[in-house]
Order: sequence, then structure tokens, then C-alpha cells
Amino acid sequence: MKTSRAACLFVVFVFSFSSVQSDVTPPQVSITTQGDFRLVQSNGIPDHTTGRFPSRNNPNPITPKTYTFKMTLHPKMAPQITPSGWSWFGVAINGVPIEPGTQEYWKDDRQSGWTYEAIGGESNLGIDQNMAHVQPNGAYHYHGVPNGIIQKYGGEGKKMTLIGWAADGYPIYSPYGHTDPMDLQSPLRKIKPSYRLKTGDRPKSEAGPNGKYDGNFTQDFEYLAQSGDLDECNGRFGVTPEYPEGIYHYYVSDSFPYISRFWKGTADSSFQKHGPRPGTVPRKPRRPDDLSEH
Repeated sequence: MKTSRAACLFVVFVFSFSSVQSDVTPPQVSITTQGDFRLVQSNGIPDHTTGRFPSRNNPNPITPKTYTFKMTLHPKMAPQITPSGWSWFGVAINGVPIEPGTQEYWKDDRQSGWTYEAIGGESNLGIDQNMAHVQPNGAYHYHGVPNGIIQKYGGEGKKMTLIGWAADGYPIYSPYGHTDPMDLQSPLRKIKPSYRLKTGDRPKSEAGPNGKYDGNFTQDFEYLAQSGDLDECNGRFGVTPEYPEGIYHYYVSDSFPYISRFWKGTADSSFQKHGPRPGTVPRKPRRPDDLSEH
């Protein structure tokens, strides 16, 4: 039986990290296999330089966590795609969780259906150079292209770089892929998502933000099939260095959706978050529109 080269990564990544900041806990991660599953256990501390936290726009310090993520080694496509919702979408090779959306709602009203984007728009959630920031509970996590990982393990544009795995077991790669998805010898280029910013104005409503579609909210974007290289899940089937026989795989991108908002397969329950769901606990106003009248 052939073993994919992805299995060789386990030796490389287990306990190979050293602290880059003397004022934080050293990173710890273990990537192993148990039967038909990959197990990623970590303290969630990144193995690269981060922005300064706490900061003016993100008052939360990075604190160690106790993560145990499990995903199948044999992912299969589900009959329908599934929104990642409030769960972690996946985990990076350094044990830091990956989250596409935010838990920030217009006027802090989950029922409004309008969710702020972490990257772009007018909201400043303290995103650092790795497209990451820190949740109130101290969890450092990625919302987009994790530049620190890419620079450390390959360099942008030099090769397809595995950056992690989704909760459904499919691998996640940096923004560069091969021109011919079935040919590892074809030239590399930046892979283009198939989403675009909507045109015109949002529906007029007292229960919504109104105004033009400007990228502040997830709902400002729409999927346009075959307008780019990737499907609705920001992925495609093709060969990769770790899976030379081909596999469905996701890409992180420097334009929306940045990280897929949907799973192609079936997510493992270990990626579910715990605690009160977003929008259910009142918080202090953090934006001008939080203070305005309905």
C-alpha cells in the first residue's frame, strides 16, 4: 500500500518549534496518526513572529490553550457542502487554529444576519502580518494567509506549501498552485478564487447596515461559478507534493473568501468551539455604529 508523502510531515513538525518571543510560552505541537485519523495536539502558540498583543485594536494577550484536533486520513466529499459556522475551519501545521469568519455582528445583533469581515472593510480587529489576531479568551488564530508559516516552510511562490488541514481532513495550501492542477511540473501561479464583491446597495432595512456593498460584511460578497480557479469552497481537485496521485484541497487566498467558509467533506466534532455562541452575550460598544440609533 502506498503511503502519501504527507505522512512524512509528522516527523518534521513534531516538537520542532522554538519560541520567537521571550515574553510568551514556547510553542508546542504534536502531529501523529491513530488508526484512520490524524491527531494534532498543541498549545496554540505560533512558531513565528506575531503582531504585538494586546494592542490598541485588540486588547487580548496571547495565552496557551489545550487543543486536540482530530481529522480523518481518508476524507470523502459529502453530498452537500457544509458551512463552517461557529467552528474552527481547520488547524495549521504549527497547531494554531484557522477561522474564516468572525463572531462580530452588525450592532452586535446576531439576528440581523450581517457579519463583519476580519480582513478588509472598515472594521479594525487588530489583524497582524499573519492575517491573525487574538480572541478574548487568548486564542491566537488565522483569518487569512498565514505569512509566517509560508515564509518558514517554503516561501511564497516557490512551491505549493501545505499550511494545514481542514476539519474534514482535506489539506490546505498557500495561495500558489500549479497552472495545470494535474501536473506537478507545470508552472506555479497565484490561484484565483471565484468570489466577487456585489454591486449596488444593500437592501434598505432598519434591521441592517444599508449603504453600498463595500466588503465590510461577509454578505457583501457572492460566488460566481467558474469566474476563477476554485469552487465555492475555495478548493479544487489536483495533484500536490504531498498527494501526487491527486486529492481535493483548499487554498488560502489574499482576496475573499481568504479561507473557505464551507467544508467539502464531513468535519470532525473536535473542531467545534465551546462556550456561549456569538451574539448571545452583551458586550461593550466597539464601533461607531454600535453607538448609533436604529
